[in-house]
Amino acid sequence: MKKKRRLRIDRLLILIAAAALIIAIPVKVIASLAERGKEQKPEQTAETAEETPEASKEPVVETYQAKLFMAGDALIHGAVYYCAQQPNGTYDFHEIMKNMETLAADYDLRYYNQETILGGTELGLSSYPRFNTPQEFGDTMVDYGFNLVSTANNHSLDMDETGVLRSTAYWKSKEDLGVHMTGTFDSAEDQQALPVYEVNGITYTFLAYTYGCNGLEPPAGKEYLVNLYPGHEEEMLEKVRQANEVSDVVIICMHWGTEYSMDVNEEQLSLAQQLSDAGADIIIGCHPHVIEPVQWLNDGKTIVYYSLGNMVSAQDQLARIIGMIGGVTITKTVTDGVSEIKLSDARADLIYTKYDIINGHFYHFRVYPFSDLTDELLPDHEAIYKEYSSKITELDPTILVGGF
Repeated sequence: MKKKRRLRIDRLLILIAAAALIIAIPVKVIASLAERGKEQKPEQTAETAEETPEASKEPVVETYQAKLFMAGDALIHGAVYYCAQQPNGTYDFHEIMKNMETLAADYDLRYYNQETILGGTELGLSSYPRFNTPQEFGDTMVDYGFNLVSTANNHSLDMDETGVLRSTAYWKSKEDLGVHMTGTFDSAEDQQALPVYEVNGITYTFLAYTYGCNGLEPPAGKEYLVNLYPGHEEEMLEKVRQANEVSDVVIICMHWGTEYSMDVNEEQLSLAQQLSDAGADIIIGCHPHVIEPVQWLNDGKTIVYYSLGNMVSAQDQLARIIGMIGGVTITKTVTDGVSEIKLSDARADLIYTKYDIINGHFYHFRVYPFSDLTDELLPDHEAIYKEYSSKITELDPTILVGGF
């Protein structure tokens, strides 16, 4: 009996040992696999955490946009201001210029060249060859939203220093309305300054220079009265470089070219390229009193309107009463704090100054876009438009025509 019981106990011990072995094997395997996983995955330290790339973030992009409208010379002959004279002796140019307001309505910045000095009636009004214009003309343009005015031209000194000072005082009185004039100055400090303006989140600088003043010179020591570029080309280019450093967009108005020629001359081509290389974005040309082509430079960096012609005048040849208006869109894109400026939608179209001559007197001045003309206002106007508008794209077929 004892022997049989002993055998049973031995068998029981064997079964227990076998069961323990069966349980122990998978536990050991699992532990071994876990340990192997630990070996393959290094412990993450502060050093390795720094090396782990972060998830890529979407760039922060902000976009700003503004549109610039351009018109040419306000050449206010006596016939124009006589037509604007009111019974009480004041002057009102609103009826003459009212279509310009409509044409520029969609634009944030509106530029024109004040060819004749706004010395006002106190200096005595005058016409060709030494002009002095009622300040009410400026009132009209400001009322119609024009806020950029150049005054550096060959008539800047027609009324000598006094005319410049009166004109400058007039335009300074409009600064609170957001109007900026450049090209003539009442002090050396103002001439040397480089104001930076802002529109819709875009900063810009505004400069103007002329080839001369019809042989008139500023008084000795007062060369600051008007910006002249002959002999000062490098100073002008350096001013553009400085402007390019402190603003998003550089706008420069150049009184240049060959009078009454619709072809761009070599000096214009050379200066335009130099200005573009120096950092100018928009170059606006005046002086020839007729229109000249429009052209992109430096792969679309700079747009040049070589001559906008006359906006309004009493000149008597067809080419001189057909002017050009221009428009360009400025877009500023800021990506993670880095700004990029792009100009686009550069376009131009034609305007026409209509007036009647009755018994040797001028009446009914009005500036019209060609889209509003009829053969009654300008005989054969469609053929004339086709001929003159072809000049716009003569140097660059990518320039858009129309659309104002």
